[in-house]
Amino acid sequence: MPDPIAPAGAATDAANVIEVRGLWTVFGRTVVHRDIDLAVRRGEVLGLVGGSGSGKTTMLRQMLALERPYRGSVRVFGIDLNRCSGAELESVRGRWGVLFQNGALFSALSVYDNIALALRELRALDEDLIHDLVLTKLEMVGIEAQHARKMPAQLSGGMIKRIGLARALALDPELLFLDEPTAGLDPDRSESFVALIQELRRELQLSVVMVTHDLDTLVALADRVAVLCEQRLLAVGALREVSAIDHPFMCNFFRGERGRRALEVLEDVQRLMPI
Repeated sequence: MPDPIAPAGAATDAANVIEVRGLWTVFGRTVVHRDIDLAVRRGEVLGLVGGSGSGKTTMLRQMLALERPYRGSVRVFGIDLNRCSGAELESVRGRWGVLFQNGALFSALSVYDNIALALRELRALDEDLIHDLVLTKLEMVGIEAQHARKMPAQLSGGMIKRIGLARALALDPELLFLDEPTAGLDPDRSESFVALIQELRRELQLSVVMVTHDLDTLVALADRVAVLCEQRLLAVGALREVSAIDHPFMCNFFRGERGRRALEVLEDVQRLMPI
């Protein structure tokens, strides 16, 4: 069985925004992750893929300090999330934003209040400034101000995704986590949302960790792909390199009809790029 293409080094690297070292995840007698090393580079989009039960979302939650690994460490911006103080954790959390699957808006809060919540928790901004910032974030994701007073139940799936993204960007993060960003969207809305993320990534110089099972989204956004399989990190590298590995998961995921179409699009894009 092949080793990962790009194993993480042992030393802390300032070029990395996230470093996972020797990570084990164990629930009872079930081992989900076994001795995983992974680094997320500053400024890149890393796509995290794997089959059902491979622990993609669990790893994402560990990167967010929502769960603790059984063994090993997760460092974000050089801070060990499992050994830092509460104040340090709050500080590092202010440097990332999260778009949860299906948007995860607070159903009892309006669009405006969903985005304003994190700004109000700072206890350092007056309501006039918060108002201006909320409208600015809505404009960034292509939502008109007239929708600010709507409730989540009044919104389409595409609008929920965009407003969830606006909330994730409320504190001007350096690092963005995306959990199945295009799940539940029809092809046109998915393409539009991917284009929005591409634009925001360039404008805001974001580093991005993205969990997705959608090959078109992966091709459009990911600089590198990390594949979780059989309790371990099977491979990390460029999509073309990773998809060529001779392994049953790779064959099923990347080389089916849909995978071949997505990779053909990638080849066409690369062929048109200037040398």
